[in-house]
Amino acid sequence: MTESLEVKWSLLLARGNAGDTDAYRQFLESVTPYLRGLVKFRCSQFGAQADAEDVVQEVLLAIHLKRGTWDARYPVSPWISVIARNKFIDSMRRRGRRVEVPLDDVIESLPAEEGFDPTLSPSLEVLLRQLSSPQRDIVELISLEGSSVRDTARQLGMSEGAVRVALHRAIKVLATFYRNGSK
Repeated sequence: MTESLEVKWSLLLARGNAGDTDAYRQFLESVTPYLRGLVKFRCSQFGAQADAEDVVQEVLLAIHLKRGTWDARYPVSPWISVIARNKFIDSMRRRGRRVEVPLDDVIESLPAEEGFDPTLSPSLEVLLRQLSSPQRDIVELISLEGSSVRDTARQLGMSEGAVRVALHRAIKVLATFYRNGSK
């Protein structure tokens, strides 16, 4: 996806949300080939090529119904990709298949916390002391040293899923401490 396409989609959707039906039609026509490629790729990974066009139509309908939830301050393609991912997962669930989406696939589309000022935050050592030993080790390995989940799991003798859960819980503890306990 090119930056110019991202800008085009953002402008068209913003105009469409403001009532310009022609701009909205152009947005849908422009985004549909991207969606088809995205959905066909995902469906082919799980042997569900026959469901691809149905999923594309569900994504287009969801975009239409949820278009007012898109925040124009953010790029539109991650918003579209999340809707497509969710509709794909829904489709696989209906087929009786379990689909897990790794956090790494969506982490870039999550918005950063607004108003964060690192100079006002407690020291790293103070924050890390709030965690249990395994959580602290996981945060240090993944967030500070840049280790992968797989390598961290191997090093700590844990499953990758357990590392992800422990990391998620550790981040929640740190966020709670940062918001409530460090003032």
